[in-house]
Amino acid sequence: MKELNIPEKLKNNLKSFIQGLKHIFGEDLISIILYGSAASGEFMDKHSNLNLLVLLKSTELRYLKEASGIVGKYRMIHPLFLTESYIASSADTFPVEFLDMRENYSVLYGKDALSGIVVETNNLRFQCEQELKSKIINLRQLYLRINKDKTALRNLLFKAFTSILHILRNVLRLKGKGAPYKKEDILRGLIPEFNIDIDIWRKISSAKKNELKLSKHDIEPLFINFVKELEKIVDLVDRI
Repeated sequence: MKELNIPEKLKNNLKSFIQGLKHIFGEDLISIILYGSAASGEFMDKHSNLNLLVLLKSTELRYLKEASGIVGKYRMIHPLFLTESYIASSADTFPVEFLDMRENYSVLYGKDALSGIVVETNNLRFQCEQELKSKIINLRQLYLRINKDKTALRNLLFKAFTSILHILRNVLRLKGKGAPYKKEDILRGLIPEFNIDIDIWRKISSAKKNELKLSKHDIEPLFINFVKELEKIVDLVDRI
């Protein structure tokens, strides 16, 4: 196995997990691929998980059930069980997910099933636009329900911030830019392309990291301005 920049305990758990899958599935196990922060070298202990793409000849539930015990045992390891045919037919449906996998991954066992994936720009644009518009609709609806509860509104803002930045890093791909993982690098990339109000985004980022304390009076205006920023970005993505 390639040397990974993760705690020793997790390395041992990962080795045991892989051996367990080999024992359970035998020749039906095609490959095990680590992707995400652990593969990119940005793994944060107690904050990140080990994300695995596990390719099998079949993902029928009666076969997958055999892995229930080992999946439940290692809570930090998140396996995604797929088949090669599923990947081949789904790159146009989930371009963001497969691009993210392909960008940072390490083959731990078997064949490399990600190198040949091709994602069309139109499919990526459609998914980014669809997910951003869905986020805005959801934020509006939840705002009407919880705007008087400032703690709940703050938590919603923080949760939305992280998931939306993940989408926006892929929007940068649409503009022919790189797709950085660090939040600050994503924000820097968005400024010239979408004329975002960087102070709003950095304020949310700092508050989320407990570097800045938001007063109850700060939360609602910040939430409202954040949604305005998203609406501005979506309008521009629609024109790409």
